[in-house]
Amino acid sequence: MTASAFAAQNDQRTNLLGLSREQMEAFFVSIGEKKFRAAQVMKWIHHEGCDDFEAMTNLSKTLRARLAQVAEIRGPGVVYEGASKDGTRKWVLEVEDGSYVETVLIPSENGNRRTLCVSSQVGCSLDCSFCSTGKQGFQRNLTAAEIIGQVWVACRSAGPRRDSLSRPVTNVVMMGMGEPLLNYDNVVPAMKLMLDDTAYGLSKRRVTLSTSGVVPMIDKLGDELDVSLAISLHAANDELRNELVPLNRKYNISTLLEACQRYLAKCADTRMVTIEYTLIKDVNDQRQHAEQLAELLETLPCKINLIPFNPFPHSGYEKPSRNQAMRFQQWLYELGYTAPIRMTRGDDIDAACGQLVGRVKDRTRRHERYIQSIQIDAD
Repeated sequence: MTASAFAAQNDQRTNLLGLSREQMEAFFVSIGEKKFRAAQVMKWIHHEGCDDFEAMTNLSKTLRARLAQVAEIRGPGVVYEGASKDGTRKWVLEVEDGSYVETVLIPSENGNRRTLCVSSQVGCSLDCSFCSTGKQGFQRNLTAAEIIGQVWVACRSAGPRRDSLSRPVTNVVMMGMGEPLLNYDNVVPAMKLMLDDTAYGLSKRRVTLSTSGVVPMIDKLGDELDVSLAISLHAANDELRNELVPLNRKYNISTLLEACQRYLAKCADTRMVTIEYTLIKDVNDQRQHAEQLAELLETLPCKINLIPFNPFPHSGYEKPSRNQAMRFQQWLYELGYTAPIRMTRGDDIDAACGQLVGRVKDRTRRHERYIQSIQIDAD
């Protein structure tokens, strides 16, 4: 049975998977139980990967039977799970309406860090010119249960946690399909679960939200949560960024960097913003671009990640050579910046940055227009 068909049969029951601790406590109070039951059940769900109330042996038989009547633990369905030759793993997941989203687990070379790249939308409501995801168009926001469900699926694949140190996922980055800050009301509760000790217990430094620059929501996020912040910048002047990241026409670079400064000022500890810069051959990879970038970021506490463009069909862009990427890195070093080049991971299973596509019932008709433009160019 597909996830969507299963949901149709069970729409009267509360899905506990995406509930925060406060929401879970309120749920148990609503069925006449004590608040402490929330922590018990959350540990079963998130620590043990359990979706069967009958297996929750520290609950009474009466409560287990009651939960089976009024609640469920329903994660996304796994349509595909693939492993790259470099150890990267990708899941294609079916969500409530039958759409597909993708999530990727990237291990570090020494195996000490396992970073899960999580999606926030079905497709993407933005249309960054160098990103394959954006060409699929946009359908809808994911729910909190569908967002945290990606973490739940990845952790379940490794089996129950043996202890507090044996985490199958050590870091989470909201860098998958979609713009997280355009799904604020679902992304923030899901991130709070990632941080909660009764769920995944990750440090706020190990949970990163990546945004193309939705300025008002950066300010709102800073009032509520101080997870790590990453900015998809990719250009150091407005003219070029307007072309690469159309959102820049609404919130330009100076407005965005001012929001970053405000966000850092609200953090409880010393923090830096991560600047993501995709290197595209002959577009933004020349010395003048490095000089503009260094000058632009001079007053912002930040670190720069260089990401060689990951090609996809008909993008019109090319990946720079390894030598050119290293030259750009050296120019930044001479200007006072350490800028690691992010190794491309999982490209043999289409799991690299900018390559997640899923299956999207495009409400924007963007994908249809994109295909038409390709056909016109071919003619």
